[in-house]
Amino acid sequence: MALARATVSSRALTKSLSLLSRLPKLSSAPPHSARALGIIRAFSALVSPPSKAVVYEQQGPPDAVTRVVEVPPVLVKENDVCVRMLAAPINPSDINSIEGVYPVRPQVPAVGGREGVGEVHLVGSAVKDLSPGDWVIPSPLSFGTWQTYIVKDQSVWQKIDKNSPIEYAATISINPPTALRMLEDFTSLEPGDSIVQNGATSMVGRCLIQIAKSRGIHSINIIRDRAGSDEAKAVLKKLGAEEVFTESQLEIKNVKSLLGDLKEPALGLNCVGGNAASLVMKFLRRGGTMVTYGGMSKKPITVSTSSFIFKDLSLRGFWLHNWMSSNDVTECRRMIDHLLELVHDGKLKYETELVPFSDFHIALDKSLGKLGSHPKQVLKF
Repeated sequence: MALARATVSSRALTKSLSLLSRLPKLSSAPPHSARALGIIRAFSALVSPPSKAVVYEQQGPPDAVTRVVEVPPVLVKENDVCVRMLAAPINPSDINSIEGVYPVRPQVPAVGGREGVGEVHLVGSAVKDLSPGDWVIPSPLSFGTWQTYIVKDQSVWQKIDKNSPIEYAATISINPPTALRMLEDFTSLEPGDSIVQNGATSMVGRCLIQIAKSRGIHSINIIRDRAGSDEAKAVLKKLGAEEVFTESQLEIKNVKSLLGDLKEPALGLNCVGGNAASLVMKFLRRGGTMVTYGGMSKKPITVSTSSFIFKDLSLRGFWLHNWMSSNDVTECRRMIDHLLELVHDGKLKYETELVPFSDFHIALDKSLGKLGSHPKQVLKF
């Protein structure tokens, strides 16, 4: 079913999207005092503007179950912040949430999106640390960024530098932190050490290359054999990749002969699975660790017995949601600030495509791979 734009009445939307638009009901009795009139004035002042949102009322194919609707104003309580969204990306985890295959997903009906950047529009009476005009990003554990206005508790929002490029501010909360955490949390790496990864052209892969380079760590990168692989190699080299190989180049007995003067990697990163994961393990030194954070090939990881007995390899997994859930908000925000500093210093770059929110269906089709290969799609509101 093709995407459809729908404008629904406040009454119908309140019924079908009750989690989004429930407002406390005022007494139907006429006010009899100045105090009552004051309450009504306060109520009318502290509501969000009407919003447009991408919603889905059931899990399924994103291009079949999502639609753009109008959402009625929402009451802004004393600890709430109303944010006018500026930009929000379409991530694979967003697609998986809509499909119903992501481990954590909101209760339907729901608004899509888990990441983005916005500008504070108004604040509740108890909010002290945020003011209208501030730029903020939501906690990575949040949901519902594909809408023009969002009302959430002040604890959800992190203030960031307004000089941050909008496309980076909108995409700084999921992929770059995944790269940073995997570099820091599984093995001790020093300048001159090496890492190896597959899926190197992915957004996380590009972040890994650049963050590693900023720390003097060399990266060995594996990409798929496909048209344009030479151009992809050149792009990754420009970002700081030490070596880039296609999978077919590694179908040799001793891949370590390709390393030259580079140290054998202590850390490998896998987001593909299948044979691509086996290639990562071939590079690892004795006692090395491979961290899996994705499975794009949808094929299992096969490990030889000798890899455990003679190489003593360790296989680990990483999911940013778990890390965010087990660390305090101060540490999470410090990490985001550090990553934005890398952006400001020109040490972290990646390609995105800003798309008007009115063209959501086009951005979605690109994200689903219907229109060929495209950069990360970022909705601009």
